[in-house]
Amino acid sequence: MERKKQSMWKTFALAFCLLLSLEAGGCVRQEKKNSEQHELEIKVVTEEAIPEELMSLIEKNKKTPFRLTFADQGKLYLAEGYGEQKTTGYSVEVDRLCETQETVYIHTGLLGPEKGEEKKEIATYPYVVVELEETEKNIRFE
Repeated sequence: MERKKQSMWKTFALAFCLLLSLEAGGCVRQEKKNSEQHELEIKVVTEEAIPEELMSLIEKNKKTPFRLTFADQGKLYLAEGYGEQKTTGYSVEVDRLCETQETVYIHTGLLGPEKGEEKKEIATYPYVVVELEETEKNIRFE
């Protein structure tokens, strides 16, 4: 029985080391990818300018976090929502929008009410929509 436990622990340790080595390899690849990235202009779309079909998808999905892509008339729209928030005062900020040869990356963040800001106890559904030229590249929300 003791040998079985030792064997199990050796297998676990080996699997753990393998996982760490794969993770380290992933970091190296990520650094290389980052050096090839270049920033894109961030064009946030106002609610009035969002295509109707995309607005309908946002309305259907707004109660839970979502990530959507939508192409229309040569434009690509990237939409990210953070689901229901219990009060007013929340917004979504685009921290970064960049691309490599194969992928467009978008990183957003949820901003909460500022300290001292008056807020109401009603549900809100913060989201952001960014417009790009249509592309065949992969889209990655981070």
